[in-house]
Amino acid sequence: MPTFIKKTDFFKLYSLTDGVYAAIAIPGKGAWSNTGIVDLGDEVLIFDTFSTPSAGQELRKQAELLTGKKVKHLINSHYHGDHVFGNQAFRDASIISTVETKELSKEKNKLGDVKKEIEHTKEYLRSLKQQIDLTRNTILKASLENQYNEMNKVLNDIPRLEIVLPSVLFEKKLLLKGSKRKVELHCLGGGHTPSDTFMYLPEDKIAFMGDLLTENLHVPIINPEDFLHIFERVRELNITTYVPGHGNVGNKELLNELEGYVTFLKDTVTDAINKHVPLGSLVTRFEAPLPYKNWMGVGGIEGNLSKMYEFYRGKKQLRSGCTLI
Repeated sequence: MPTFIKKTDFFKLYSLTDGVYAAIAIPGKGAWSNTGIVDLGDEVLIFDTFSTPSAGQELRKQAELLTGKKVKHLINSHYHGDHVFGNQAFRDASIISTVETKELSKEKNKLGDVKKEIEHTKEYLRSLKQQIDLTRNTILKASLENQYNEMNKVLNDIPRLEIVLPSVLFEKKLLLKGSKRKVELHCLGGGHTPSDTFMYLPEDKIAFMGDLLTENLHVPIINPEDFLHIFERVRELNITTYVPGHGNVGNKELLNELEGYVTFLKDTVTDAINKHVPLGSLVTRFEAPLPYKNWMGVGGIEGNLSKMYEFYRGKKQLRSGCTLI
C-alpha cells in the first residue's frame, strides 16, 4: 500500500517502495494529473510534469529533497498539456518521449502572443462558467467546476509558460538502467492519444500508466482497439501497483474497471451500428449503467460513445466499401 509522505500546494506525495514515489494531484490546484519520481541509484527520473510550470517546479524541488540527487531523466507519457506544461522546470534533463509525442506536442502545444493566449483562455473560462451555471447534472457540474479551477491555474501561469520539447526519442521500447534499478518505457500504440507511453519497473512490480489508466474518469478514447490491445499486453507483465494518470494509486482492479468500460462501450456501439441505429438516437436514448454513471469527465460517457461510434462506423465502411448511416 502507498505510504503518505507529505502534502504540497499542488499534490500529495506517496512512497510506493524504497526510492519510488507517486505525486498525486490535488484537484483544482494546478497539477491536474499524476506524476512519478524514481531513484535510479545515482540519478533521478521523473514521469510527467503536471499542467503548470509552478507545479512542475515544486515537483523538482520535492524530488531532489526526497532523494538528495539531481533529476537526470524526464519521461513525457503523451503530449497533453496537463502532463507536459511543467517541462520547463526540467529543461536541463534528458526529456524522453516517442517521436510521435514530440511531433504532436510541437504541433498542438504552440504558444503564440501571450496577451492573445491569456484572452483565449479567459474566453474559454467564461464559456465554462456559463455551462456550470446552466447544468443541473451534479456529476457534470463537478467535472466542469474542476476543469474551470484547473484552467484558472493554467491562466495564472501563462506569462511564465514555455513549451519545452523532448530531446531523446524512441519508438516502441526504451530501457534505462541505474545502479539501483532499471525502468522500461513501452509504447504499444495509442488509445488515449495517437502515442501513449507507460513506464514499468520490473523489479518493483510498479507501472506508471499515464492516461492509459485512470480512476472513475471518462478518459477520452481515440482508438478503442489499441486501448484493448494495450490492456492485453500490460496483463502479461508482472505488475502489482498501478499509478494512473488521474486518480489514486491502485492494483489490477483499476485495470479491470477501465478495460470493462472500454469493452462495454465497444459492444454498445457495434451493436447499434449493426442494427442501423443512428448516433443521435443512440446517445439520446442511452442510460449509463452504474458505476459509469458517477464517473467524472466533461465529455462524459456520451463523448466516448460518439467517438467510438465514428471509429467503428469508419472501420465498417472500409470493410464494406460503401456509405453507411
